[in-house]
Amino acid sequence: MSNGKYRPENNLTQSIVLFVIFFALFVGGIYAMSFWSLESAAHAFVPGCIAFGLIFLSLVIPLTWIGRSNSAGE
Repeated sequence: MSNGKYRPENNLTQSIVLFVIFFALFVGGIYAMSFWSLESAAHAFVPGCIAFGLIFLSLVIPLTWIGRSNSAGE
């Protein structure tokens, strides 16, 4: 246990801004799925790629690069 006071990694404003950005990416991916048509492969490719790309970015970036580091005990 350390004697130092708890310091969060980022302040509240930065957390809210990051949440809004990545939530907008996620909602944009869900919205892109509404244009996904299963009638033909040509009409399904572009909206499907956009949807999965946006959802992938909205989950991978916060979980890997913006997340807490694994060096907590050092």
